Amino acid sequence: MGKIKKERFFSTANVGSKGQIVIPIELREMFNINPGDNLLVLGDINRGIAILKADSKEAEAIFKKVGLK
Repeated sequence: MGKIKKERFFSTANVGSKGQIVIPIELREMFNINPGDNLLVLGDINRGIAILKADSKEAEAIFKKVGLK
């Protein structure tokens, strides 16, 4: 687990038996993620997984592009 500069962070996360992961506190604080927040989970077989706050500008752009907003 470690921090790279103030704008970057890396860590590992374990997947529990119910498929849940714990987002490290450093990332929750960095991205202002709080209990009850909705997250958008994206997956691409070649590029991996990305997680965004559902109310972020980036998520809004994705929703608009796929016709969900």
